[in-house]
Order: sequence, then structure tokens, then C-alpha cells
Amino acid sequence: MTARLDTEVRYLKGVGPQIAERLAKKSILTIGDLLFHLPYRYLDRRQLSSMNQLTPGKDRTIVAEIITCGPAFIGRQRKKIFEIVLSDGTGRISAKWFHFPHYFISQYHKKMWVLLSGEASVYNREIQFIHPEVQILDADEAPFTEAPGIIPLYPLTEGIGQRTIRRILLAALEMSGDLVIDTLPESLRKKNRLLPLNEALHQIHNPEASLELQALNDCKTEGHRRLIFEEFFFVELGLALKRRGIKKEKGISFKVEGKLFDSFLSNLPFTLTAAQKKVLCEISKDMEAPQPMNRLVQGDVGSGKTVVSFAAAAIAIQNGAQVAIMAPTELLAEQHYLTAERLFTSIKLEPALLTGSTPKDERAVLLKRISRGDVPLLFGTHALLEEEVRFQKLGFIVIDEQHRFGVMQRALLKNKGGSPWPPCGQQGRPNGVLPDILVMTATPIPRTLAMTLYGDLDVSIIDELPAGRQPIETRVVAERDREKVYLVLEKTIARGEQGFIVYPLVEESEKLDLKDATQMAERLRERFPEIAIGLLHGRLSGDEKEAVMRDFKNKKISLLVATTVIEVGIDIPNATLMVIEHAERFGLAQLHQLRGRIGRGEKASRCLLMVGGARSEEGRRRLAVMEKTQDGFKIAEEDLAIRGPGEFLGTRQSGLPDFHLANLVRDLPILNVAREEAFSLIDKDPELRLPEHKLLKKGLATLAGWWQGKLELASVA
Repeated sequence: MTARLDTEVRYLKGVGPQIAERLAKKSILTIGDLLFHLPYRYLDRRQLSSMNQLTPGKDRTIVAEIITCGPAFIGRQRKKIFEIVLSDGTGRISAKWFHFPHYFISQYHKKMWVLLSGEASVYNREIQFIHPEVQILDADEAPFTEAPGIIPLYPLTEGIGQRTIRRILLAALEMSGDLVIDTLPESLRKKNRLLPLNEALHQIHNPEASLELQALNDCKTEGHRRLIFEEFFFVELGLALKRRGIKKEKGISFKVEGKLFDSFLSNLPFTLTAAQKKVLCEISKDMEAPQPMNRLVQGDVGSGKTVVSFAAAAIAIQNGAQVAIMAPTELLAEQHYLTAERLFTSIKLEPALLTGSTPKDERAVLLKRISRGDVPLLFGTHALLEEEVRFQKLGFIVIDEQHRFGVMQRALLKNKGGSPWPPCGQQGRPNGVLPDILVMTATPIPRTLAMTLYGDLDVSIIDELPAGRQPIETRVVAERDREKVYLVLEKTIARGEQGFIVYPLVEESEKLDLKDATQMAERLRERFPEIAIGLLHGRLSGDEKEAVMRDFKNKKISLLVATTVIEVGIDIPNATLMVIEHAERFGLAQLHQLRGRIGRGEKASRCLLMVGGARSEEGRRRLAVMEKTQDGFKIAEEDLAIRGPGEFLGTRQSGLPDFHLANLVRDLPILNVAREEAFSLIDKDPELRLPEHKLLKKGLATLAGWWQGKLELASVA
């Protein structure tokens, strides 16, 4: 039989049904899957040393057998360490870890062969390694089963060793020359000095001894660059095609000038910042265009995104359109609703609110009003997505905290605006008119990354805070200093100011040794009987939450004990103190959002990050970043570096793929080039009809299912 890339891997020489079944657990079903099952690391066996050749002060790599291993105690204070004693037949050495994870105890055992790398040192005339890198070798690899060279290491599944997977991959590589089709146009490869695909795969799976080990492990070789470019290029190509499709869709050409819009702006109790005015101008131009707007607005906590979206809503409403504003939590939806009630009073416009807590009778009446077009401005949560919520003339959608919604949810709301209606006094009823969409986030993505990822969205950034805002002093505080924190709290309340104490849990947990909001609220009331203390968490009903927030806003409550339900949408200018308990448990974006609940007035504010236990290295980095800066974009860059792109961006939510090799942080320069090339190519050949793009189009076709499921929705991602 003639092999192809889609040939099942079990037909490959040396595989068979049993190994094929094990490979399937890693989603390796075909020869193509196997070729793109890439190494996660490389070992250097070019210069293995024997123990009797070791020289102190130099990096060395040895292969040896474990003689003894386990925890040991050293020094007068009996400090606990982990020690392995090894032999290779020419001598004995020890490897020591002064800080070690508990799993070491079960991971290493006698008679196990390992490859150990690190700097050799001398203690009491004996050679030792301190905190070396250790690779456990398969039984079929030890002690010397392969010729010296650079050895790739692969993600494995049970029952398949490293040597087995390397043998299978080498067999696949031997036949890959005739199988691997290079879909990238030759002119594009030459312009960007990219290796042919087959050559790149050979370099990655079977690296030459002349390559630098560090370059291989950092994915900096030419082979890696080729594969990274291709992954990014196809994503950006899909976004470019999507953007072009959006520009062809029918939208509403809103008239910006009008009494309602002018009246809204002139009656605001404050002046818009220059950044707000700039972004509002960008939105207005989009709304005037005959195509549907798809714009992302990024802005730091407290930068005033909400009022900009309200101003844009006023434009839509004065043109006869209905506006839907969706928030991820009931509390945030309620806060937006109350703010809108206040700001739209001058133009006699009454907003409505629909959430899961809306009473049944009230809900039924509201749904009828919405369907008749009698509700010009509707706020809500996921409840807006329900089938019975039908608009007569939905023309403008705002999605707040867009990262909290999945792409399918955002698309559902967008499609509720597809009903034909005569906008702006136009005659007739145009079919397939889509609403303008504005998505907002206070969890910024670094600008260059946002511009590149959201290739089908226009991106606006509000990079200025309202005048008069004071810096927030932020400090990490240990549990032993709790009394000092309470003293700060008492002084803050005595000045007539207000504060928050945030806990990670609503109620006490048997599984987690963490303080909880409910229990601590009672303790704090006992400790500070003279202070009015309120409790707010997600399990309260909508009316209960609204009552607590109303009392806090009216200063009937001085100290609000809460969970992360207050993370967004709370605007209390008199609140100047934020205490976050177990701060080591929170992510950077969440800590930044919580801190953003204070410092919203002209008074100086303090944020105290209390740590309740041991901190991981990542936890230390997060808290150090919070102490160092209040700039949301700098925090986002640090968060991206700490957590990595998958966690940071939430690829499942954003609709982005899980890349095999590409890394959105490390490979940003390649991403920018790939985006530029993809958009340029679609500008020149939007239908991919040129002969040199035939294979490119074929490559896109193989990804059709992925494009349909994800990139189709990218315009509202």
C-alpha cells in the first residue's frame, strides 16, 4: 500500500496495533500526526563524561545508575535535603537538592538509570552536583544504547518509551520526503528565508550534532522558526479572510449627530478625558459606516469605558435602534443599570434590566416590551441569550468583560440582531442587517499582541485615567502583621472613609485551609462593634446584593466584607482601603481588578495583600508585580510572561487554537511578520485564485472544520 500523511500510523513499519493504540491516547492517529508530534526538550549526549573524568567547576553530563536515594539530614540543624548517590562503574558521585518537591521521593529509586547534567563541585574532597537536571532513562536506553549526539525527548503515553518513539519517528521521516507537501508559496518562503517543511521537520526530529543545544531547547533553530511561522500564518490568514467577509456584510449606517447624543454628553457630571474622546470618535466613525462595527475597547480599571459605551448607545437609540448591554455577573449588570438610570435621566430614557433573578411576572411583561421594541436600552447577563428574549430592532450590542464569555455566547447575541428593520428612517426593510458590536475589557492584552490576535477586530485603547486619581499604595503583608492591618482599617474608617476586605471563599471549606467571607464578617463585627460591616457574595439574591451595595454607596456600611463578586463594576469614590486575604491564591488580573475598586476618588488609597501561607515562586512574582506597578498593560505583560499564553488568553474562550509549537510571548516577532504577510496576501488575492496559492487554499480547506467552529466567531471574540 502507498503511504500518505493521512495513512493510519499502525501501518508504519515497527508500529502495529498495540503501539498504535497507545499512540492514539496522545491523539497520534496518522503518519502526519506523528510527524507533528514534536520534541519538548533535547539532551546533549555529544560529550558524555565518565565519573573519573569529572572536573570541578565545569558543566558535565553523565549517565549513571542510582545506588541509593532519598531524604537526608545535614548540618547541626539537621536540614532536610534530597540526595542521590550514583555510579557508572568508574566512580561514585552524589547529587543534592536543598529544596525539593515531595514527588522526588517516589520518582527515584535504586537501580534506575539517569542522565544527569550540571556543574560539578567538590565538598569534603568528593565530587557532587547541586540541583542538577536529571532525565530518567528507559530500561531499553540504559546505560549506552545510542550513539553520542543530540537526543530529542517527546511527550509520552504509558507503555511507550523515548527510544521507541524516536525509532518510529525516524522511520516516518525516511518516507516523509514524498509525503510532506509544502503549502506555503515558494515566493513567501524565499522572502522570509524559511526552510522547506520537510527539511524543517528533519532538523527538529533528527538534529545535526553541529546545532546548539540551547537554540534547540529555546525553539530558536531555523526548523523551529519555519513551523512557528506556518502555525501563525494560517491563523492570521483565517482572520484576514474573516475581516474581509465582515466588511462585505450589511450593517446600519447610523447618523451620529442628534439631540439625544448631544444632550447625553452635555449633561454628564464630568468631562471626558482626551483618551475617551478619541475612542468615542473611532466608534462613531464605525457606526456611520454601512458595514457592521466589530470593535474591541481595552482600558485599564477605572479608565471610563462604560460611559463611552453609553454615549455610543445614545447614538444608536436616537436612530431608532434597540441596544443590549451584556455583563458577566448580575452585580455588574445591576451596577451598569443603576449608572445608566442616573446618566440617562436628563434625556428621559428609562433603561431595563433582565437577569436570572428577575421575578417571573416582571420578566413576562419585560419580554413583551422588548419584542415590541418598547425597550430602547436593555442591560442583562447570560439571560439575554435565552431563546424567548426577542428584539424587534436590535442595532447595537455592548459586551462588557468580553473574556468572561465564550465565542458561542457572543455569537448568539449577535444573531439576535439579524431581523430586518428600517434603520435611520430608511425606506423599505433591508434583509440580513447585522448590529454593531462593541466588546470591552479591563483585562488588557499587551497592545502589539491585541492588534495581532484580533486581526478581524478594530482595537481601541483608553490609556488615560480621569483627572485627580491618586496612586494606590500597595504592600504585601504577612499574617503576623494582622494587627497592624486592623489598625490601618480603624484609622481609615475613623476618617470617614470606607474599605473592602476580600476573601477567596463564601463559606468555610473542609478541603481548603482558607478564611471565608461569612465567618470572618461575624468575627470582624465582634472585633469592631462600632463599625458598620456588610457582607456581599454571589449566593445572595439580586435584591439582597442591591440592598447591600445601596447601603455601602450611601455610607450606611463602612466596611464591606466580600468575595470576588466585587471584582468588577463597583464604583465607590469614598472607598480608600482594599485588604485582600490569601492574596497568593489570586491571579494577577484578578488582583488588579480588585485593587481597581479603590482609588476612584481624589483621596489617597491603600491596598494590602495579605498572605496566609507558603508562596510559590510564581506567587511571589505576582505579588511583587502588584507592589511595583498600577499600569494594567504592564501587569498584563507580566501576567502573560508568568502564566503563558494559553492560561492568560483562555484559548477555549477566545476561539484561538492550541498551538503545537508557537508561543505567543516568545515568538511575538514571528507572529507580527506572519500577520503582515497574511493580510498582504489576502489584499492581493482575496479568493486565493492565483496558481501559486493553489496549495495554500488546499491547506486552508483541511482546516475548514476549525475555521468554521472558531474563526467564524472571531468577530465577536
